[in-house]
Amino acid sequence: MSRQSAPRQSAALQPHRRLFADRRRNPDGKRGAVLHTAVRMFLERSYGRTSMNDVALQLNITKPALYHYFRNKEEILVEIYRLGTDLIDEMLDSIEAEEKPGLDKVADFIAGYIRIITGDFGRAIIRLDDGELSKAGRKVVRGRKRGIDHRLRAIIDEGIKDGSIAPCDAKIASFLVAGAIHGMASWYVPTGPMELTAIIEQYVGMLTAGLATGRLPGLSPQDSFAFRINTHAHE
Repeated sequence: MSRQSAPRQSAALQPHRRLFADRRRNPDGKRGAVLHTAVRMFLERSYGRTSMNDVALQLNITKPALYHYFRNKEEILVEIYRLGTDLIDEMLDSIEAEEKPGLDKVADFIAGYIRIITGDFGRAIIRLDDGELSKAGRKVVRGRKRGIDHRLRAIIDEGIKDGSIAPCDAKIASFLVAGAIHGMASWYVPTGPMELTAIIEQYVGMLTAGLATGRLPGLSPQDSFAFRINTHAHE
């Protein structure tokens, strides 16, 4: 891609360009600048429509200089997924260490998860298609996602056992909670009419109410979590 057809440089990424303009060695800082720049470009333009050359031009560096930090575009994307899932795992570590009812832990998960997926690295986990990765890359990324889902299920199971969550299928409940939140990655903007804290309060209130009672507001009893259903959902 020629310089003329490259994406216009973003003012928001200026701090990352300044890191490379500084001649001092700072490999970790510059590697981080590549990741912050790439994730923003992948989200705005898509992974498939963003080349290594585009990322290099955005940072005002040559493509060979970019290869000093990452061997290829897939390596960048896998690292972006790793950073995003690390944020979630660290949040879960903190939640699991707390001595509180399972439902309260789920509430903490909902609040923390929303804050993470409304940031670039968290949003990338939801919006970028891991199907564009190689088989090896998909295995890594999907394994990390699966691990997060299993940890959420364990928290829900804990709530069922301590009585704070109504009897339900923990897998379905986990899919419902995470799925309800994932939509935010597509529509939330910081400049929107509703503050993030207010959105979090609404999500926590509605989702935990459904878990506590075994039914979501407005659903009939046969649609409740506690209603016995047959499911053949696969991993």
